[in-house]
Order: sequence, then C-alpha cells, then structure tokens
Amino acid sequence: MRHRRRAAAAALIGAALIGTAGCGAGKASPAPQPDRASPTPSATPVTGPYVALGDSYTAGLRIPPQGGAPQGCGRSGANYPSLVARQLDLKDFTDVSCSGARTGDLTAAQRTDDGTNPPQLAALGAATRLVTLGIGGNDAGFLDVLGRCAVENVRHSLTGHGDAAPCRAYYTTGAGQGEVQRRMTDTGERLTAALDEVRRRAPQARVLLVGYPALLPQDPTLCAETLGDGISGADIGFVVEQEQQLNGMLRQRAEAAGVAFVDTYAPSTGHDMCEAAGTRWIEPLAAGQGLAPIHPNAQGQQGMAAAVLAALGQQH
Repeated sequence: MRHRRRAAAAALIGAALIGTAGCGAGKASPAPQPDRASPTPSATPVTGPYVALGDSYTAGLRIPPQGGAPQGCGRSGANYPSLVARQLDLKDFTDVSCSGARTGDLTAAQRTDDGTNPPQLAALGAATRLVTLGIGGNDAGFLDVLGRCAVENVRHSLTGHGDAAPCRAYYTTGAGQGEVQRRMTDTGERLTAALDEVRRRAPQARVLLVGYPALLPQDPTLCAETLGDGISGADIGFVVEQEQQLNGMLRQRAEAAGVAFVDTYAPSTGHDMCEAAGTRWIEPLAAGQGLAPIHPNAQGQQGMAAAVLAALGQQH
C-alpha cells in the first residue's frame, strides 16, 4: 500500500508538471530569510500605462475568467495585475504574461498549445509608467525539482536503500550534484539582462520584480494529509529551501538592477498548498475543480495583488 501511495504521489506530481510550469528554484548558500524587510515603498501616485509581464503565476493559469490572446497563455481577468490595475483605476493596462514563460520569452515569441504570444517586452515603450514582472521560476526549474523529489522518494521506497532525504542526496552528492546551482546562476544572469532591457525600453517606468508565494510550509508534518508519504519530511524541507533560494536570488538581482522587489513569500506563510480550501493560496496536487495544481488560486492572486499594492505605497 505504501509503495502504491508513493507511486501515486509521483504520478500526480508528474501530471502537474505537464503544461503548467510556472515557478522555479535552485540552491545556493546560505538560504536568505523570506521575511526580510523590503525598502520603504514610495507614496508617489501611481499612473499608467501599466504593463504586466511574467509566467503562469502572473497570468493566473486556469483561474476564471480566462481571456486574452492567445488562449494558450491561460491569462485570467482576476490575476494580480488585473486586480492592481482596477484598484489603482489604471485604464491603460496591458497584460502580456503567459503560462510557461521563461526569460527568453520576454524578447522572443512564445509558442503555446493554443497560439503564439509575441515577445513580452514588445508591449513596453517610452510612455510606460508601471511594469510588474514575475518570472525566473521556469528557467530555474523548481517544479522539475519537485518532480525529481517524488521520483527519488519512490526509488528509495522500492529499494529500501539510500538516504532518508533521497532528493536532497540526489542534488547534493548524487547524479544531480551542482545542477540546481548551475540553473540558478544562469537564471540570475538572464534575469539581470532582462531587467536591463526593461529599463532601456521603459526608462520612465516604476519597475517591480514580483517573487513567488510559499508552496509548502516550514513544518513538514503539516503536509502529512496533503502529500501522504509520497515525499519525506526531510525532502519537503529541501524543497522549501529551494524556493527560498529562488526568492533570495530574485531579490538580489532586483536590488542590483535598481528595481523594487515584491515579497509574496512572507505574506503567503500559512496559506501554502497543504492548508485547507478557503485558507490556501496555492492549489495542491489534487487541485480544486478546474484549477491548476501547484499554482495560485483566486485567493493567492488577491494576496499577491495586496503585496504589489503595498510595495507601491497604496492601500488595498
């Protein structure tokens, strides 16, 4: 029975990774604290035009109402950019975020299962006054790490050999040694180039780089019901570390580029995918009807919008 449960967990994670990738991670040391205080936001009035760029965590994959072109981007009218635009009464608003986007899709067209999204940075111009960008996770491959953790835990269960944290072992001393660090470094370099290009194309804009909300709790025991024994508690901790590393890298690159970083991790604590429906901001593997696994739901988008508004010095 235990073997079947682990195999089922691996299958669910594998299914969740197909066509729904929207966040990422890597490893560096030491892990930054997710609740590190951001700079005091400016109270300067926010004006448009406003352009939203990013991946599925920005687009609002499968959250109704879905709309925009191409349909394959999974863009929601209730995603955090739309909520921010409405709250600030910004009529000149363009959302070009797209599920599955990587940093390369900011400057090149992105093919989806239903249409092609033009290069996202093409939406920027000298008149642009506000830009939010949520990207980097797909480059760093966080969901790949989560999937690998499920596979390694199944392997450990079937053989009875190996480390109590088989995923951590795979990435630190095994076949995947150094992989997440390389991807993290490469992602950071591409992100720096992307932020420089955003500033070049929209020199008068306020630019905010938006981080990723907490997928898993700090305490692995809180996921016993949601994940069963599909992933060991030690490896849940490893995945948490990877997401913290990702957000730490995003913050560092934002600061180096002179743009604001929006921390969505700290406010999402206690709203991870192992919480009950109505509390969680992130859907679990067995997502609510029609929603995307391991992605924000409508409440998550509302929480991310509140974080962006706070960074802009605006009340929500």
